[in-house]
Amino acid sequence: MSDFEKELEQMSQEMGDEPEVALPSLEEQRSIAQELKKLEAQGKLTPEVLEQYFGKFHTKANSPIH
Repeated sequence: MSDFEKELEQMSQEMGDEPEVALPSLEEQRSIAQELKKLEAQGKLTPEVLEQYFGKFHTKANSPIH
């Protein structure tokens, strides 16, 4: 087994411990994008607002998602 395959296997095992988070539907994503654009235009788009929308998708692990 190559180093690359070993690394993939290790990543797979590590990610197996994390629960999957369902992504919003395409319609919900469009609605969120529209709301964020509106807030940005008003100058009200803050890190706290972004956390409300995207915080649930952040895992506590320090490993990158890609």
